[in-house]
Amino acid sequence: MSYVLAVDGGNTKTIAIVAALDGTILGTGRAGCTDIYQTPIEGTSFLDTSEAAIANIEYAVETALKSAQVKAPDLLTSVFNMAGADWPEDFTLLETAMRTHGYGRSLKVQNDAMGVLHAAVADNIGVSVICGTGAATGARGPDGRIWHSSMWQNQAQGGHQMSLKAFDAVIRSELGIDSPTTLKQHYLDYYGLDSVEELLHLLTGRLQRPAKRIDGLTRILLDEAEAGDRIARQVVQEQGYALGNFVVVAARKVGLEGMPFSLVLAGGVLRHPSTILAEAIIDRVKLFSPEIRPIRSRFEPIIGVLFSALEDAHVNVDDQLLERLIPTLPAFELFATAMD
Repeated sequence: MSYVLAVDGGNTKTIAIVAALDGTILGTGRAGCTDIYQTPIEGTSFLDTSEAAIANIEYAVETALKSAQVKAPDLLTSVFNMAGADWPEDFTLLETAMRTHGYGRSLKVQNDAMGVLHAAVADNIGVSVICGTGAATGARGPDGRIWHSSMWQNQAQGGHQMSLKAFDAVIRSELGIDSPTTLKQHYLDYYGLDSVEELLHLLTGRLQRPAKRIDGLTRILLDEAEAGDRIARQVVQEQGYALGNFVVVAARKVGLEGMPFSLVLAGGVLRHPSTILAEAIIDRVKLFSPEIRPIRSRFEPIIGVLFSALEDAHVNVDDQLLERLIPTLPAFELFATAMD
């Protein structure tokens, strides 16, 4: 028998799914970061971040294969939806590594912004914006053109960058440059410190490293913005406008600007109950494309990757296939992050 493999690799988690050609999900696997630029190597035997990322991909895939009781040679098609697939050499590196492992007779690597679009939009046309630990924007136009923001978007990222910007706001507030903010006490409590100077020393000094990641504060930032803190709200809105600018660019690159199109909002940060970030993105995009249709996917991004793998195997993703797929969807715990 033949099967398909879908992998969605990000900066926080990586999910692998093995499915039958009728859409039934047979096995899943999960690993950590698989961004070839960002995977941590401290305390490991790996020589560089790409080596560590590939090892994590292998772990997720092998776990899914074992769970499904499927062997790699039985994989007909595979699609790898990867954060860090940005430049031509990145695609070559990942494709070569996955072919070496025999993960699919037909194999494709794409940027991670593309999977969520297919998960949400049946015809796979529109623009997706993902805001999690990092951020990414992807688009596909009616004529098949695609564009993903990749390294162009380094100045407009996700929760990690938002938390850093909020920290900058706490510093300015402490110096009297900006007004007081409720974020100050939350930042101090999070790190167990008594003063902003201690916090600044912790985050910038040479001799110590914080025990907690700063993006763990993203939820608090969004909570405080929703509760009415002016500084927190300003940080969130400015990030939303910046993300919206890249949606505008993506739409222009694939011939969608000014047209009605689906705007898919996804990622752990955008799952927060606050709507401030999403509204800022939408407001910015509507200045250029007033008739956009903002939507949230009923499926996790990995399911969009699975749709692509099935289509590459010449399987129609129709209502009958969904009837078989949906009852076998993994529990939400497989996808959960700190934001959840």
